Amino acid sequence: MTNSTHFGYKTVSEDDKVHEVAKVFHSVASKYDVMNDLMSGGLHRLWKTFTIANAGVRPGFKVLDIAGGTGDLAKAFAKQAGKTGEVWLTDINESMLRVGRDRLLNKGLITPTLLCDAEKLPFPDNYFDRVSVAFGLRNMTHKDQALAEMRRVLKPGGKLLVLEFSKVAAPLQKPYDVYSFSVLPWLGQKIAGDADSYRYLAESIRMHPDQETLKTMMETAGLERVQYFNLTAGVAALHTGIKF
Repeated sequence: MTNSTHFGYKTVSEDDKVHEVAKVFHSVASKYDVMNDLMSGGLHRLWKTFTIANAGVRPGFKVLDIAGGTGDLAKAFAKQAGKTGEVWLTDINESMLRVGRDRLLNKGLITPTLLCDAEKLPFPDNYFDRVSVAFGLRNMTHKDQALAEMRRVLKPGGKLLVLEFSKVAAPLQKPYDVYSFSVLPWLGQKIAGDADSYRYLAESIRMHPDQETLKTMMETAGLERVQYFNLTAGVAALHTGIKF
């Protein structure tokens, strides 16, 4: 028997969560970027730009982009790391990874792509200068294990960047809830033909650790100088930590 965990607001077995999350992203992969632009009013691009700037990737760097989806971060990192660098685009979902790989190829960027589980990274210790995960951590069953793996593959002095939806400022909570549980599923049905996946998105955000809790989790995983930046009043937050 497997342990139970949450899938949105539902309690499911850990094995079932893996399958349910996979179904969500197989369903939304082809409309993922369009929906992100509609849902956030394009703000997700600014949040990612801020993350890329904080990464400080330089020529020759080795970078791992986990749950890289359609490749926004990997594309920027590949350009910054240059021909002497090494940027890996990874995802646990094959549909998302294919979309990301094709987008990179269409931009003339040939970089390694790998289907893998963030909780069991197939890379050696102390290998990467930077590790990033954008809007993927909340879907992982064992977040503490995934964070420990991210730290393991970082070089001493390397930086982890976690961009994720977070806890919005209190004055915006009620309108944000109305938007999340009414508008998002409606948009999902109209644009992607899938209301349930976007209802899960809203629920998964509420179940994700808030800013201070995630900061503590990163510190527990062995990262130091952990800090976070609230973006758009906490709708999203960027957490960073260093491996010493």
